[in-house]
Parts: sequence; C-alpha cells; structure tokens
Amino acid sequence: MTTKKLLRALAGETQSPPPVWLMRQAGRYLPEYRQIRAQAGTFLDLCYNPDLAVEVTHQPIRRYNFDAAILFSDILVVPHGLGRTVSFKEGEGPVLTPIGLATDLDGLDIQGLLTRLQPVLETVKRLSQTLPSSCALIGFAGAPWTVATYMIEGGSSKDFAASKRMMWNQPDLFARLMEILTDATIAYLGAQVEAGAEVLQLFDSWSGILPEEEFKRWSISPMVKIVAELKAKYPAIKIVGFPKGAGLMYRNYVIDTKVDGISLDWTVPLEWAAENLQPLATLQGNLDPILVAVGGEALDQAVDRLLTVLGKGPFIANLGHGIIPSTPPENVDRLVKRIRR
Repeated sequence: MTTKKLLRALAGETQSPPPVWLMRQAGRYLPEYRQIRAQAGTFLDLCYNPDLAVEVTHQPIRRYNFDAAILFSDILVVPHGLGRTVSFKEGEGPVLTPIGLATDLDGLDIQGLLTRLQPVLETVKRLSQTLPSSCALIGFAGAPWTVATYMIEGGSSKDFAASKRMMWNQPDLFARLMEILTDATIAYLGAQVEAGAEVLQLFDSWSGILPEEEFKRWSISPMVKIVAELKAKYPAIKIVGFPKGAGLMYRNYVIDTKVDGISLDWTVPLEWAAENLQPLATLQGNLDPILVAVGGEALDQAVDRLLTVLGKGPFIANLGHGIIPSTPPENVDRLVKRIRR
C-alpha cells in the first residue's frame, strides 16, 4: 500500500486528517515565486524553463508540506504546442490568435506537440525524482472544451459568444477542433505519466456555461474518451475531473467519465455532494479561495464544516478554484494547520 495520502484517497480510502493540496499553490501570493517570476522573462518562458518550473513547484511544498505537488505549467501550452500563437499580457491574461476558419485547423500540428512540450515533460521528470517521498505528483491539462474557448475567443471571455456560435453555426468545424484537442490532450497527459506523474487533473473551467445537452456532448464525451484511453494504457493512473460550475451535472459527469476523483467548486452544496457524489468518487474541494484570503474565524468555521460533512468518506481538502494573489501566506499556513490538527 502506498504511503502517499493523495493516492490512498483516490483509491477510495477515508483518512483523518485528509490529504491537502491547493490549486495554484505555487503562485503570486508567495514572495519567493514573485522573485523567480521577475527573473524568468515571460510567463511562458517560466513554464518552459525546467530549472525554474521545478523550483516554483517545490516552493509551496517546502513551506506547507502539502500532500501533493502539481506541475507548474498552464493549460494553454497545448494550443501553443500545436503551433498557435499564445502570449500572456500583464493585467490582461492570455492572448491567442483566434480560430475561425477550417484553414486555421489545417495549421494545427499534433505530430510536433510533444517535441514542443519537451521542456514541460522534463520538469515532470525532475519533479518525480526530487519531491519528498510522501508527496504525490499531479500532472494536468485543460479539458478540450475549455481550451477550445480560449482558441476561438482569442483569450478570456465574458459570454463565450464566438465559441457558442461556432458550436451551433459551424458544427463540423467545431467538432474537428474538439477532436484534435481531445487527441492532443491524451498524448500530452500520457507523456506526463511516462515522465512520472502519478495523478492527472483535467480543468474544465468553463464547462458550467454549457446547456445540458451541450455539456454532455462537449464536456462529458471528450472526458469519457480521455479517461478510457489513459486508463487502458496506464491502469494505475488516478484521474481527477474538475468541471467548474457544472451544478447538478456533476453527477452525470462522475458516472459517465468514471474519474477517480471529482473536484468541486464552492457553489456545490456539501450535503448534496456527500450524498450524491461521494459514493461514486473521491471528492476534492471546495473552499472559496476568497475565504483563504480573508482568514480568521470565517476560514476556521468553513474548514471545520468541510471536514465534518465530507470527512466521513474519501476526501481531499482543497479549494473550489485557485488561490488568489492577494492571499497572505500565513492564512494558507492557518488553513493547513486547521485541517491537520
């Protein structure tokens, strides 16, 4: 039996205290991260520099002794690896050359994907060799729908109108893009497993904006294929899905995809999750990241409730999304100590 608490939780074991790690645990709230970020060049330069990416992945592990480290990278390395222009502008977020025509898809090069993403895979390999023996290594990717929205919109969006227009107006073009992204995601995650990742998380950050039938077709169906193909090739790998904002569709997602773990956003009612989801998969989440920034009594009470309601079954303590940059590092320390006391 593994000594790694995260792997035991994802195998269905109930533990007290549960394992804990946080989304975006390596990031701008840490002064040591900001120091590295300042010397790295662009954000993508940091993602593609194994020396620096390994260092920033280790930083929160040194500070808080989390039960897992998540590879430091970004979901948009996949479109970049396929040959699209991707950059990150300060205060603006990601900027991509938007996709709108069939000829744009002709330029996507899945053959060269893993060669271009070799620096990220090197980071995974080094992390697998240097993390503490009790710390599990999580690799990740964006789910195809979420990555597709960035590629079609050319960046972030408030209403995702261009993505939905293509989905409904140009269904063949959209289906082809999704197929390319699904295949690319499988190849990329498989390479992460080969490099030493023990758990894979798929972030479907924008799945919650899809209507029911489209959610089934474009959030659930690609994930069914991704999980099935990866499990067929790597039976030991544990997979966590995060369909943020999925609401009642969380249950369909868990049943259909057969993920080992499901990450919950902060809008999911805890009792409902314990009753409807925990018998099917290990739960992960779902503290509001703002609570960690606030700290104090409000944070303590939320942590206690989380452990009371979800701690009776297989559970991983985490947030409902990533740590926000204004979070005081001492509040993260308080959170971890409260979980482990």
